[in-house]
Amino acid sequence: MLRYVALLLMLATAAPWKGGVTAQQFPVDDPIIKAIWQEGMERSQVASLAQVLTDVIGPRLPGSPAFDRGRDWVLSKFREWGLEGRTQDYGTWLGWRRGPTHVDLVEPRVRTLNGMMLAWSPGTNGTVTGPAVAVPNFSSGAQLEAFLSTVRGAFVLLGPAEPTCRPTADWEQWATPASLEKMRNLQQELRTSWRRSLEAAGVTEASLIERLEGAGAAGVFSSRWTGNWGGYTLMAARNKVIPNIVLSCEDYGLVHRLASNGQRPVLRVQAESEPLGTVPTYNILGEIRGREKPEEYIILSAHFDSWDGGSAATDNTSGTVTMMEAARILKQVYPNPKRTILVALWNGEEQGLNGSRAFVADNPHIVENLQTVFNQDNGTGRITTISMQGFTGVAPFVARWLTAVPTEISQHINLVIPGTPGTGGSDYASFVCAGVPAFSLSSLSWSYRQTYHNETDTFDKLVLDDLANNATLTAMLAYLASEEAERLPRDRRVLGVNPQTGEPRPWPRCQEPARDATRYFGR
Repeated sequence: MLRYVALLLMLATAAPWKGGVTAQQFPVDDPIIKAIWQEGMERSQVASLAQVLTDVIGPRLPGSPAFDRGRDWVLSKFREWGLEGRTQDYGTWLGWRRGPTHVDLVEPRVRTLNGMMLAWSPGTNGTVTGPAVAVPNFSSGAQLEAFLSTVRGAFVLLGPAEPTCRPTADWEQWATPASLEKMRNLQQELRTSWRRSLEAAGVTEASLIERLEGAGAAGVFSSRWTGNWGGYTLMAARNKVIPNIVLSCEDYGLVHRLASNGQRPVLRVQAESEPLGTVPTYNILGEIRGREKPEEYIILSAHFDSWDGGSAATDNTSGTVTMMEAARILKQVYPNPKRTILVALWNGEEQGLNGSRAFVADNPHIVENLQTVFNQDNGTGRITTISMQGFTGVAPFVARWLTAVPTEISQHINLVIPGTPGTGGSDYASFVCAGVPAFSLSSLSWSYRQTYHNETDTFDKLVLDDLANNATLTAMLAYLASEEAERLPRDRRVLGVNPQTGEPRPWPRCQEPARDATRYFGR
């Protein structure tokens, strides 16, 4: 198995551009490659596209009006650039509109707290004031029942507070070895204690929330700490009646300590949301029709949906803008491609790749005739790794394409050969399972895990130079894949033997998409 070898060998033998030494160092004298570079690197529009998506439209939760506003804006840009734009329905989802969340500590002192409702959470009916109480450690179901009798009108704190809200790197740099070990042990003990408490009471966290709703609690609070200063993760609420709110690590700890020490914290909460019933759910598509082989396709893939705490900058405005800008560049300098180029902005990725899985299931003709898929979905950094996803015959094609890419871009890229097929994580996996050579254009981290799915994922986290690099690279790869004389082979590697069964490991099976919210929400 060769890893990261083919590209290096090809680049080492690439001829210099005949025009002489330039800043771009074009390895081949291809006018389209040069035009893509000029359009993508010298006249980039990634900044303006990303600014509108993050600051004006904002996060794009499935079923939300913001997703619909984003659709309208994308289709208007496609029209402006001369692409054919459309949507493709694949089911329904739970509609929901977020309003403001305001949480104040009013006793024993006044402080405005940093918190936000989870997606699809019910709101309050106006402003609600009540005591905050911490869930104790249970040793039996009887203790749970006794606690439930005390929570009417109270805001309930789910789970222990973090003993520190300093990032791990801070402790590793500054703490003594003994202090660091003590803190790690305490963190683990608190998590273990909370899990055992739920088991002793005979509930899960989800069923505990249902019991609290039935007991008349005013709301529930939790701390889904990202491990970074001030950050908290925002996912989905699955309760039906009371607001489900996340507080920052620091503020959750404050309220929890007050409650645990009998200092009677009182919270004032105004959390607005609007359920919108069942609404259509759809993918957004843009098309540049092929001139010679219009029934063969290349897909520029990114998910358009997001969680709705921050502004969805690195997850996944970055990928969306990469694919939109690549399409703009191609329409400008390569308006009549050999094969049809589709821009596919998926819905429902965060809930299980639903949009791309539905597309694969609903468009067998396109899937059968796909040349390749290029997907981007892991943050704002420049693309550095492309895995062959277990397809054994595609590496020579990709390596040859990359020899035509200017070295300022290609020098950063490693190929993983043959790689292993992705089973999830992002939308390329929806195509890999169907036997399509679909590539994840994997980028540098730029602390991606510190920003994604939380309120710090905002425009300022984008690295615009790297996004311009990525859009330019994607446009070049799409052009080269379109002009390729051959169809990419779909031969697959043998994945080895499962030691538990002695049977060969199977290629990943395509999973059914969730076409409505029933399975996801359990209701």
